[in-house]
Amino acid sequence: MADVTSSSQAEVDGSKAFEDPPLRPNSATTSPQTSSRRLPAASAFAFWAYLAAFVALLALLLPYPSPSSDHSWFLSFPNDLRLHHARGKFIKAHAVGAASLLVFAVEDGPPDGDAVLLLHGLGSSSFSFRRVLPSLASTGHRAVSIDLPGSGFSDPFPDGDSRLGGPLGWILDVFKEIKEKGVFWAFDHLVQTGEMPYDQIGVRVSGYDGSESSAYSPADIGRVIGQVIDSMGLAPVNLVIHDSATPGALSWASANPGLVRSVTLVDSSADHAAFPSWFLGTPVLGPLLLRSRIMFSGLMKLCCSRSMDGLTSEAYRLLLKAKDRKKAIVAAGKALNYSFDLGEWMRLEAMKDVPLQVLWSNMWSDRWIDEGKRISAIAQHGKFAYHSGGRWPQEDVPEEISGLISQFLSSLPKLTKKIKDEPIPEHIQRLFDEATDDHQHHHHHHHDHIYHDHIYGVDQGWGM
Repeated sequence: MADVTSSSQAEVDGSKAFEDPPLRPNSATTSPQTSSRRLPAASAFAFWAYLAAFVALLALLLPYPSPSSDHSWFLSFPNDLRLHHARGKFIKAHAVGAASLLVFAVEDGPPDGDAVLLLHGLGSSSFSFRRVLPSLASTGHRAVSIDLPGSGFSDPFPDGDSRLGGPLGWILDVFKEIKEKGVFWAFDHLVQTGEMPYDQIGVRVSGYDGSESSAYSPADIGRVIGQVIDSMGLAPVNLVIHDSATPGALSWASANPGLVRSVTLVDSSADHAAFPSWFLGTPVLGPLLLRSRIMFSGLMKLCCSRSMDGLTSEAYRLLLKAKDRKKAIVAAGKALNYSFDLGEWMRLEAMKDVPLQVLWSNMWSDRWIDEGKRISAIAQHGKFAYHSGGRWPQEDVPEEISGLISQFLSSLPKLTKKIKDEPIPEHIQRLFDEATDDHQHHHHHHHDHIYHDHIYGVDQGWGM
């Protein structure tokens, strides 16, 4: 029994000796501060090692789509998209700083008809109104739709900051940095300098340091809309505003109330855009969505239009694959004015007498129907109507949407619109003026000759 007790005691003493070894004489004692300085360095090295390996693996598995030429990109369009492009034209507009850009516009209907300008939402384009345009034209309206800057065939803003903000933007820049400099660049940087790599990327990414910069603000979008209206002579114009185009279009309308004949909002919400643009800015999911027809088509049916077929979703996917289009859509999504208040806009003195119609989906979701009820309560003096389409109803029920718009416009007072005469070219006007002067001179000379003959002929006759 004593042996067992002594043995157990020896094991306990041995474990204590193993756990707490005596300090050697003249050995330096490691302070807690020294340990706290060493552990983060090792953890940081492991973190960057795992991060670099993970991003490198993604770079190998999911490379960015290789850029293609404009010609091959155009040849890949479905027939409907090609025909839509052939029907349109480009209008020159000016962004902030006098930089110019081309805006794509397509129209249908008589030139002297009541003008209707259809504006698309985020991720969409004038292509979405391809079946609404001829339907409105058949009722005598001049129907026009444009691609907002950075969408469809229109140029993006030249100096727009389209980088994704926040941690996702930081990861995206890290991904690009490793692809450019190699997998082991982060290790070399850490070993040689002792500094954390990618420290400055967080500062460069817009929004990560709290700053926000974008050229796709509502004021900028509204300015381009106004230039198109002026260039095409659409005023007074009936605005049909879809989805997230609301802040930009209504900001222009509030500044130019005399040029607005009516406003129709189609499933419009300043802070609930149907298309999730932030998906395109993610490091892995964004490129994958633009590469996969099936994934992109599934996304469109999930968030925009449940009846959209494969060819139509393919058209939108190809439009987003154009140069700088993906960046422009991400920037436009970041620049949405989430503080825009429709009720406050309607209470403006200049907007009180503008006829208003709101079209809303009652087939999408209970949450979206509740949002429509909220908008209906705000727009009490306007007309509210439900439709049977989705968040992009111009794709689902174009005839129903155009019929509701035409019915609303026909209830407005008749408009007497003067067609602006085209100016006569200067050289033609000069020839016309010269011909008029010659005719007047010849006519005057002819009168003088008759008067002279008459006077002198009578005198001569009397003298005979």
